[in-house]
Amino acid sequence: MPTGFLRRSATTAAIACLTLAGSLSATGAAQAAADRIRLGSTTDATRAIWSGPAFTMNGSGGVVPASMQRAVNNIRSGTGSLDVVVLAGSSPSSGSRTPECDTVMALAGVNSCTTWTLTRARDANNSQVNADIRNAEFVYFAGGDQCRYAAWKGTALESSVESVVAKGGGSGGGSAGHHINSSVVYDACRGSVTSGEALDDPYDPTVTFTTGMFTWPHYASTVNDSHFVARDRMGRTMAFVARALQDGLTTGGTAWGVGVEEGGSLYLDNNGLATQYGDDAYVVLGDHRPEQATPGQPLTYSNFKIWRLRPGSLYDFAHRPTCDYYLRSVTDGRPDGNLYSGTPDAPCAS
Repeated sequence: MPTGFLRRSATTAAIACLTLAGSLSATGAAQAAADRIRLGSTTDATRAIWSGPAFTMNGSGGVVPASMQRAVNNIRSGTGSLDVVVLAGSSPSSGSRTPECDTVMALAGVNSCTTWTLTRARDANNSQVNADIRNAEFVYFAGGDQCRYAAWKGTALESSVESVVAKGGGSGGGSAGHHINSSVVYDACRGSVTSGEALDDPYDPTVTFTTGMFTWPHYASTVNDSHFVARDRMGRTMAFVARALQDGLTTGGTAWGVGVEEGGSLYLDNNGLATQYGDDAYVVLGDHRPEQATPGQPLTYSNFKIWRLRPGSLYDFAHRPTCDYYLRSVTDGRPDGNLYSGTPDAPCAS
């Protein structure tokens, strides 16, 4: 099962109450490769100026209402309404066909929400898909398989999402959708890796990355991870950070892991200030190359700097802090303490 896989489940909605636009397919097959469902207004909102960008980075696949409402409010400056597009690589196995949009449509200030399910890489060049994205003000990547999303690199869809952010809209996602929004993407195209496996060999064949897709304002040199505490993923995030440094995947000699727990959402505003919602997140800084990161050998890395962000915590990605972190080291693949809790070695001055 690819990492970040999450069944996009929700309580069954009354489909008769939905505004439903039919499936589109370039081949005209009975089972459409590109499937479209639109809820809300059939006409897009129009406005010259939007006040984002804004981003939501979620630890599990579902939309977190509090952080999403804040993104909507900030992008529209608290007035008028906007349009949202949800991108998915597969359909839900049960329940509503539009679980993310069901949540989004209950928020204030939303004009419409369109779910696109794209099962082939070439669907990312579908003209209607890209028209909907470019006319939207927020794009949400659903949970699923981030390898499918990484296959959209270099397509019209990538440019369309970037255009939404550039006009003052936003982007985000949950689980696999969280992964794809970092500048270094753990793509899981060769399968999932556990923390133990990644620490025993950071060059395990399942540790593969996609770079050069999205680099959002104030969020450079990041590698995201999801379901963080529930699936014990701190160790593998440490390995990802070490690999990013060793292989030169980030700039400035630093790499930042951002792990969000299930039910958590890291909201990032247009000034680079992040607020944590729902459940915890962790920021993991590597600021030097690893002492040992060699194929077939366990990781050795001294003094990862770790910030634990509880709900309500702030973290400034524009001016990344130099205090309030705790330190953890890994020697021959073995951590030196509790990875998820610690007393700050460098507390901020009160």
